[in-house]
Amino acid sequence: MSYLFPSSTITFDAALRDLAAGSPKARAFAAHALGDVTEPVERRRAVDALVRALDDDRPEVRAEAASSLGTLAEPSAIAPLIKRLDDGAAPVRQNAAIALGTMRAADGFAPLAEALAEGPADLRFQAATSLAEIDPQRAFDHVVKALGDRDPQVVGAAALSVGAIASELGEPERKDAAKTALLAQLTHGDAGARFDVAYALADLDDTTGKDVLAGALADEGRAWDAVTALARIAATPELAKAVTNKKTPEEAKTLAAGRLLVREPDHLAARKTLLDGLSSRKVHVRGIAIEQLGEVGGAWAKLSLDKLARSGKGADLLEPIANALRAIEGKP
Repeated sequence: MSYLFPSSTITFDAALRDLAAGSPKARAFAAHALGDVTEPVERRRAVDALVRALDDDRPEVRAEAASSLGTLAEPSAIAPLIKRLDDGAAPVRQNAAIALGTMRAADGFAPLAEALAEGPADLRFQAATSLAEIDPQRAFDHVVKALGDRDPQVVGAAALSVGAIASELGEPERKDAAKTALLAQLTHGDAGARFDVAYALADLDDTTGKDVLAGALADEGRAWDAVTALARIAATPELAKAVTNKKTPEEAKTLAAGRLLVREPDHLAARKTLLDGLSSRKVHVRGIAIEQLGEVGGAWAKLSLDKLARSGKGADLLEPIANALRAIEGKP
């Protein structure tokens, strides 16, 4: 995790000084900033300072130090990060697990596997993801077993890892084993766990969880992922409902329109949704609409894209607009 900091800059030497002797807030900010160091000599000094900061008496400093060490990915930090898996503060042990996964740290596999089996829920949750990043082959049996965890968030994380591993490895027998294990959890008592299981099944091109995914299209926190998964399994009727459902968040509705037009290029409601997205008050929604039009738009989209480019709303999006127009021009 990363704490929120003001968007100010700090010099390398100042960051080292603050990390060693600043206030708790200054130390945390310095630890965060040192994760952006790129110059080789400075990286080495930053890693040494951050490793020392893993023993800071403030958890926010230790958490930021762990996060930055994961970004810098220096092997010498692996052993100190493993030690922090037993930290008394949840953010610290979570960030240590994230860092080990980001670094693909083989030495971290066994401690993370133990954490997945016996650690606190917050660490089990992250270990399910990090193990899959380090060694998908070895991780598979561990994360399948974690589908029976007593914590629904751990079940959800394990489900996503099971789906990702089986999809990545592409072995028919493993995919079948993954589907069987996931299907057993599709009726889980927790809505979040059911959604993650359905998403994982879609990763494996299994449509069994389609209704669970469709049921999340009005959920602000899950609608985008629901559309992504429904597009993966070509659930055209569900995508069409997302486009016309007033409760679908604008971002997810715009994405659904683009994914629907892949399969039904003449779907008028989907075309209208993308064109409406170009005039959204939200810059990122306009960006999504532009990106989708670059993929699925035709001559019918050019006038609206040109108009956006000439307006104030398009001032920060001129390059994506130009890319979308070139893509449209290049189509047969």
